[in-house]
Amino acid sequence: MTITTDRPTVTESANRPDAYDPSYSHIQVAKTGELIGARIGGVRLSGDLDDAVVAEIRRALLENKVIFFSGQDHLDDGIQHEFASRLGTPTLPHPNVRGDGKSVLSIDSDYSKANSWHTDVTFVDRIPAISLLRAITLPTHGGNTVWANTVTAYEALHPAVKALVNQLWAVHTNLYDYAADRDEKRIGGIDVKEQSYYDEFRKQAFETEHPVVRVHPETGERSLLLGHFVKYFVGLKSADSSDLFQLLQRQVTKLENTVRWNWSLGDLAIWDNRATQHYGVADYGQQKRVLHRITLAGDVPVSIDGVTSTPRKGDASHFSDLG
Repeated sequence: MTITTDRPTVTESANRPDAYDPSYSHIQVAKTGELIGARIGGVRLSGDLDDAVVAEIRRALLENKVIFFSGQDHLDDGIQHEFASRLGTPTLPHPNVRGDGKSVLSIDSDYSKANSWHTDVTFVDRIPAISLLRAITLPTHGGNTVWANTVTAYEALHPAVKALVNQLWAVHTNLYDYAADRDEKRIGGIDVKEQSYYDEFRKQAFETEHPVVRVHPETGERSLLLGHFVKYFVGLKSADSSDLFQLLQRQVTKLENTVRWNWSLGDLAIWDNRATQHYGVADYGQQKRVLHRITLAGDVPVSIDGVTSTPRKGDASHFSDLG
């Protein structure tokens, strides 16, 4: 079943005269929180937008880390792709999962639920720069997505912890799937569709060594590169890796460092995958939930010392060109 929920437009939700950022000339930008998120209005998304409009959308994204568009009911996969191409170069849907074979990955609750904190596709060297996610089918309740700002998470660390993580590296792997609790389920109780997706996700193993602190290639900001694909920290014992990982993840996911989006049909969310983590909340039972994602090619992360990430296993050159 699909539904739409009446939600105030950007204009209606801007209750104060100063709610819009006056420095934007071509779009309306209203922050959803101090540290992350903004609603964007005054634009109908397409592939033929003026360059000045596209430039302001990109600026709003870099400043707010995730931006939300509502009322974009005209979008389909083709127009989503055309608009995405104005922001960068679309990748294949996924290094392992076929999707539509071109650029669109269907996030379908029948096959998987991304209900853990992660940054997209960190198990390869060329992590996508930007992701665009569009609502297709929504449950009657739940199914929100939450994003966290990994830049402000790093900035708020104690100086002593910063000194540690500045020199730390982590191994990321796709063998740590979204279904992190899989080992707690009976083998006979695993859904056939879910098992098929899981097998496809793991059909080729990828491992990449990334700096825990990366430098953003456009803004120069430092951010924490973590999430559930982290297997361990290089040079640390497993117990120490686990404890440190939990400490850092708690810093990333503090409530004041997050924004939660309640989806409606016609919504499109765009996030900077180099500066965020996200979590799809699986609180809608057995109802259907489908969103279509396109990712844009990114650079290989660079540490604060100028050292690039190193693949340990798997070649992701088929997935995307470097951004």
